[in-house]
Amino acid sequence: MPANDLRRPTVLRGGAVLTMDSGRTVLEGHDVLVVDGRIAAIGVDLVVPDGADEIDARGGVVMPGMVDTHRHLWQTTTRGYGADWTLTQYFVWYYLNWGKKFRPADIHAGNLLGALEAIDAGVTTSVDWSHGLQTIDHAEAAVDALASVPGKFVLAYGNIQDAPANWTGTPEFRKFFDRRSGDLEGFQIAFDVTGDPSFPEQPAFEVARELDLAVTTHAGVRGATGDDAVRLIHEHGYGEARTVYVHASTFSADSYARIAATGGSVSVAAESEQNAGQGYPATAALRAHGIPVSLSQDSCVLGSGDLFSAMRSTLGADRAYEHLVAHARGETVTHVSLHADQVVEWATRGGARALGRDSEIGSVEVGKKADLVLVRNDDSPAMMPLLNPHGHVALHAQRADVDTVLVDGRIVKRAGRLIGVDLAGARRAVEATVDHLRAELGERAWREGMNPEIPDTKVLDNPYTYTDYRSAATRGAPASKR
Repeated sequence: MPANDLRRPTVLRGGAVLTMDSGRTVLEGHDVLVVDGRIAAIGVDLVVPDGADEIDARGGVVMPGMVDTHRHLWQTTTRGYGADWTLTQYFVWYYLNWGKKFRPADIHAGNLLGALEAIDAGVTTSVDWSHGLQTIDHAEAAVDALASVPGKFVLAYGNIQDAPANWTGTPEFRKFFDRRSGDLEGFQIAFDVTGDPSFPEQPAFEVARELDLAVTTHAGVRGATGDDAVRLIHEHGYGEARTVYVHASTFSADSYARIAATGGSVSVAAESEQNAGQGYPATAALRAHGIPVSLSQDSCVLGSGDLFSAMRSTLGADRAYEHLVAHARGETVTHVSLHADQVVEWATRGGARALGRDSEIGSVEVGKKADLVLVRNDDSPAMMPLLNPHGHVALHAQRADVDTVLVDGRIVKRAGRLIGVDLAGARRAVEATVDHLRAELGERAWREGMNPEIPDTKVLDNPYTYTDYRSAATRGAPASKR
């Protein structure tokens, strides 16, 4: 089925429209008209231009395209491989042992499949937290893959194998952004702050400022990045409204206050945080401090890959914590404080705000870009009755229920099928990467990697120190910083 012509208007008829405007208004039985890639009108029984493409949305939910602010797309080739991993095992496999085995072609394969997966699940904008970019060739491959998929992608350029000051300080790094600036929705720089008092990450912040790029950073991760990281960022003047702190699970009130004071936001990856152990999802503290929240799925190597799961995990974690605290006081929660509509907002407009795109995407309002999702599945008994649309999206919908996806008014998924993509080619590329990794590791190491042993070396006290892990493990002592 060919993609629709942007010059041809499209109307979604009769759905429950989750506008995600400032009042999180729900418009039952409304039409949404798209003209020239933007939302032209919202109403009942709209009169539309002749020849408009009509999509039946009755019995379904029309909502903004979701925004994932932190996903390691390059790891999609190892989907499910680390289903039983802790965060330490994740570090061992990707940072210490096998991350360097990924070639540019493997980065391309993971990004391609992950990007298609995002669109299929109604995530129209994704931040590729791409910390496997060991060389410029790896980065080129990452962008090439994302640019080939009909969605919106922000490349957060990172390299877990070297210190941020090193890889951001090269002329090639700066030239890369000049060369690829128009190929994606945008760029960020992705690196982590260890809390070292000498603040060795400062040169990387300076490069970000020079290139006018936001920084996204894993922060508040138990045993890795804590309060000292936020204090250093704040005291040196690098905390900005566009700074995205990923996880933020283990901070003191002081750190949350510093983030709030600078207008920064937090990307919560509740499913990963619960499974891997970065820390308990921090939504209660974030709400208490008035810190903007977006949602993310982190990595499908140890979790699922869609924001429906993210919404469910986030809602469940927040409510579980609220009940736990109340029970410890001998009290009972009679009314939960986090509602489904708030979590749907975090998955849509919250992500748009974090990326500075709130004026263009994240809600269904006239004049905004037509990044839209129709959640409807007449063949699923779980999709009826539709009584509370926000609750239905947050608790019952799944990727199989995403009927239609529009990006800038272009239909990229219709009747449950992606349009104009080479899924078979993506599968072949991923199979080639898996074959490469199995050959490089050997069959025994490949099998053992699903539950890797933890080496006896101090380097794992904080893997974000960007040391030469392999030589450190060989010597049994921490390597010096590069």
